[in-house]
Formats: sequence, structure tokens, C-alpha cells
Amino acid sequence: MASIIFGVTSAFAISELERASMNDPRLENAFGQPITDNVNVNQQIQISADITNNQPKSQNFVYLVQIIDEGGIVVSVGWISGQLTPDQKLNPSLSWTPKDSGEFIAEIFVWEGLVNHNALTDFSKLNINVS
Repeated sequence: MASIIFGVTSAFAISELERASMNDPRLENAFGQPITDNVNVNQQIQISADITNNQPKSQNFVYLVQIIDEGGIVVSVGWISGQLTPDQKLNPSLSWTPKDSGEFIAEIFVWEGLVNHNALTDFSKLNINVS
């Protein structure tokens, strides 16, 4: 009697939110130094993060930051777009200059594009205290 042996090989598929990763979202000054205290009105700051393409192929991306005030109103939106090569790590940064004091939230998104805004990573939030 012949026996049949078979095996199952699992295939690793990258899910939508695993195509890229975002680490270390942070506020920096114009010289790339971390901002650890309050931000002043009219002080230009950088909203930065490290993003990495986790795929063996190139990936288009949009790094989008929106600033929301205490009332939940979006007071600023900015983005940059580009392409990450396989396994590339990039440190995009967008600037913002607050015109008023208060509590703000920076929401950071990494999407496939502006039209096709499929998320490549989970989004991050940073609190910004402006005095």
C-alpha cells in the first residue's frame, strides 16, 4: 500500500498596515533637535517620524500631517509624497508655525496616495502645547 505525504507551507502576506512602519513621531526645532517643552506662538516646529518600507518592492507614499485645535477644528494640513525603495528608511518632516496659543494635536498619517488614501501604517498623534 502506498502512502501519500503532503505538507502545508504557509505563505507570508503583508497586510495593508504592514507594508510600511512609522516609528518615533516627534516634534523638532529647525535644527532637528527634539522639542521637550512648550512651543511658542510664531515658533516654527517640525513634525517628524521615521517611516520604513517593509516590502521587497518600491512603495509610493504620502506623509500627511493635520493640526487640530482645542475645538476639534483642523487649522493646518500639509503633506509630502514620494517613493520608498525596498526596505528604505526615511525621516520625513513637515513644518508648522502656530499663530495662537492653546492645546493642539498633530495627527500623522502615511498613506499610499492622496487619491488612493489606503493607510500604509497606523496613524500617530502628538500633543502640542503652545504658549
